[in-house]
Amino acid sequence: MEPRARAGKHVGKETFNPKEIAALLYAYGDVRDPIPETVRVLDEIVTEFLEGVCFEASRHAQVAGRQKLKFDDFEFALRRNPQYLGKVKAMIEKRQTIKEMRKTFNQDDDALMKDMASRDKDAKDAKQDEDDLVGLDDDLELKELGAETASRGSGAKKRKLGAK
Repeated sequence: MEPRARAGKHVGKETFNPKEIAALLYAYGDVRDPIPETVRVLDEIVTEFLEGVCFEASRHAQVAGRQKLKFDDFEFALRRNPQYLGKVKAMIEKRQTIKEMRKTFNQDDDALMKDMASRDKDAKDAKQDEDDLVGLDDDLELKELGAETASRGSGAKKRKLGAK
């Protein structure tokens, strides 16, 4: 189906947010509150342009025997306008750079999390070892006390301390 035939379905309907289009117009020198007709016309122009580019890209993919669009298809659709093609390529390169940075950041995060987990485990093990040593001190005192009471022969103190 031709893009112009599809565009007929959306005539009068806004595709983009009018506030965003008004902000775009203001950024390029228009008044702060543009006429609603200007916003509508720009919306139709942009929608028609994007539909045309997507239609050309899908046609190229279809000729190539694919159902999914690839970047090459958009390169083919924009080949006649080097400014658009350059901007799209720059945007794709930035996207790749950001993707690689996120991947590196996530790997660093994973390494950091593993390091923190190992530190926590080491701290828990050290505390457990310390707790075990504290218990040994108590046992040693009881044994020494038991040896003293056993030498006296009564054992009453041993029972009293053991009951604590």
